[in-house]
Amino acid sequence: MRIFHIATLADWEAAQESGAYRTSTRGVTLDEEGYLHASRADQWERVRAAYYADVTEPLVLLEIDTELLDAPVVEEAPAPGVDETFPHVYGELAPAAVVAVRRL
Repeated sequence: MRIFHIATLADWEAAQESGAYRTSTRGVTLDEEGYLHASRADQWERVRAAYYADVTEPLVLLEIDTELLDAPVVEEAPAPGVDETFPHVYGELAPAAVVAVRRL
């Protein structure tokens, strides 16, 4: 399965150097949140519009192959009462699991 994560170019480049991506979402680390936020193909554009519209630094869209992850992926609602689920990655993201990177 393919899932998607919006990242700053700086965070993605740092992950490639260190060997692990650990940014959960804009301004929040994996350690703080407990998982990495991700989206399905039909969700990432809405996430970008809702949470990244005012970001001025370069962004990239990471396409992740869940078969290549070392961490579990769980479909969860982002808040109580929300029916739509989103994939959450419960662990760091190895750059090798990212099969495509697209500049946004």
